[in-house]
Amino acid sequence: MNAPIYASLLSFFIALLMGPATISLLARLKAGQQVRAAGPASHQAKSGTPTMGGVMIVAGAVVSTLVFATPQSPTATCLILATLGFCVIGLIDDLIIVVRKRSLGLRARTKLLAQVIVALFVAAYALNTLGSEVLVPFTGDVWRLHPLAFLLLAVGAIVGTANAANFTDGLDGLAAGTSAIACIVYTVIAMRMGDLDSAVFAAALAGASLGFSWFNAHPAQVFMGDTGSLALGGAIGSLAVVTRTELVLPIVVAVFLIEILSVMIQVPYFRLTKGKRIFKMTPIHHHFELSGWAETKIVIRFWLIAALFGAIGLLSLV
Repeated sequence: MNAPIYASLLSFFIALLMGPATISLLARLKAGQQVRAAGPASHQAKSGTPTMGGVMIVAGAVVSTLVFATPQSPTATCLILATLGFCVIGLIDDLIIVVRKRSLGLRARTKLLAQVIVALFVAAYALNTLGSEVLVPFTGDVWRLHPLAFLLLAVGAIVGTANAANFTDGLDGLAAGTSAIACIVYTVIAMRMGDLDSAVFAAALAGASLGFSWFNAHPAQVFMGDTGSLALGGAIGSLAVVTRTELVLPIVVAVFLIEILSVMIQVPYFRLTKGKRIFKMTPIHHHFELSGWAETKIVIRFWLIAALFGAIGLLSLV
């Protein structure tokens, strides 16, 4: 029962120990972040900061899970492969940005298609091994969905969380900290359900995210890039699928949801009104930046919101 604790500690130290060498290597390779010209002016100073540091998170989580999960566990294997799949998608995206010196990488359609393929793998595994049941928050009910409906829900949960985490990764420590909180929540959820391997994986992700945060704290020495944000979001979404908590997921990752909804609201409103805005800038953390909030204040307050909704998510599983 202590395996999740050990897994989190090992992954934390793996990420921590990898940090200096990884940052040095990325700097030598000139793998610097390309900051959007349309972003806040204060972010231009971050241009050139090494990116793709998410490899530290993925390496720590994968190694730790392999050490402490049940040997050849199909669930742990599925979660690891899903994380690696999203990591590779993000890594390719980051490499295109770095090599071509631009702020956009893979084409949106290509990236989305690749994400759907990885998510379908997880959804098919869950459907074949766990069935099509999902837990309904606050009621204690269990719904048995039509297989196709389950696949759509599962793929939507994974891909949606991956992209929402990607939008959240815009301030030093924001995505890493909120992801760590969500992973701690899923460690508890998996333990409650008796799914030790999922708990080990979630705890390993939390530990690795915290280890990465040592170097990503403001002012960041390294960014996770899409390599890390897509991997983290895809992994958390996959945890929701294998624990049958797809309907609880929006509560647990409420900060991610708020971030991506701010973009989904702003973009069509901007187009329909020919230039008017609801927020000063999206994702919404930029709105608060332009409202005069210090970056560290925004990050800490978003962490607190993440912890609050994480607790609500746990309470919803009556």
